[in-house]
Amino acid sequence: MSVGIEAISFYSPHYYIDLKTLANARNVEVEKYYHGIGQEKMAVPPPDEDVVTMGANAAQRLLALIDAKEIDTLLFATESGIDQSKAAGIYIHHLLGLPKNSRVVELKQACYSCTAGLQMAAALVGKSPERKKKILLVAADIARYGLGTPGEATQGAGAIAMIVSFEPKLLALDPEAGFYTEDVMDFWRPNYLDTALVDGKYSVKIYLKALIEAWSQYQAQSGRGFADFTRFCYHLPFTRMAEKAHQHLAKHCGNQELTEEAMHCHIGDSLLYNRITGNSYAASLYVGLTSLLDTSQGDLAGQRIGMFSYGSGCVGEFFSGVVSANYQRNLFAKDHQAMLENRIALTYKEYETFYNWPVPTDGSDCSFPKHETGQFRLAGLSKHKRIYERIG
Repeated sequence: MSVGIEAISFYSPHYYIDLKTLANARNVEVEKYYHGIGQEKMAVPPPDEDVVTMGANAAQRLLALIDAKEIDTLLFATESGIDQSKAAGIYIHHLLGLPKNSRVVELKQACYSCTAGLQMAAALVGKSPERKKKILLVAADIARYGLGTPGEATQGAGAIAMIVSFEPKLLALDPEAGFYTEDVMDFWRPNYLDTALVDGKYSVKIYLKALIEAWSQYQAQSGRGFADFTRFCYHLPFTRMAEKAHQHLAKHCGNQELTEEAMHCHIGDSLLYNRITGNSYAASLYVGLTSLLDTSQGDLAGQRIGMFSYGSGCVGEFFSGVVSANYQRNLFAKDHQAMLENRIALTYKEYETFYNWPVPTDGSDCSFPKHETGQFRLAGLSKHKRIYERIG
């Protein structure tokens, strides 16, 4: 019996800045962003939004489809951790009212950790003799770089939540996977910094190297070739990266440079959500998968999707899955699209205010002003403790 993704939900903050607004503030041509990196809008979390509230808001939708008592494990993937010890997923476990007899673990390896969580979840489900086990996998991140730095336009925020089970109503995972790990310093964030350090050109080079290395192992295991896939999804630090990666893989597999039409067919639908929300680190590959399933005009049932996950530092993995019959019945496409359409555009000054909001680092008590945050928000800090609340 297959194991895979039963349902998937996507959440992004209710605020964004159009990169045209940012381009005007930085005195650069907007095409540097719209065309150069393929980004149009960038999600901006308000002060009372963090990875916990985003993750809980993404996961809340899934509980309408299943009995929460069936969940015995919550895996939370992020590189925007809020505590050096306590897993942020425990807050989500509480906010969602999940069973006490369950385990919660936080996973970290840059943008790769959600894929590690997916493979761990599949293994946990697979060892269940009663075949009723369901794992809740959540990934949430806030991509943050310095104001005015080269990486500023590749910021973003978002979360995904998945149910992994013996009932893969969306995607049945193939058993084969290819991996690649190398100790490199292309992107990292020491504990004493709240913004990442990145060597952009080197990171692109390592991303492409990891793609080919992981693909080669996957191909040796599976015997499949480039033509065995109808769609592909890639980790999306910015939309143009997926286009560069797909051309690179196609050439490695002996193809001529792909036409614009072929590129759109292979990856176009997977890029739509990321283009208007920005980088969400560990969640980004699965934001792309959600975008593909939600927006594809054709029926994808029975088609195999190739997926490449990359986390700087670095770990890469190429894996695949087959889209389930009648998968459309388990999508939240209308909810996702309504969420994106109803967001609020920020002025540059408002964006800067959100970015610079003073969050105490000495344990001082504080409360955060209320913004649009979905069903959950970060209300404040008290005695070094984060206080969350449910809205309505």
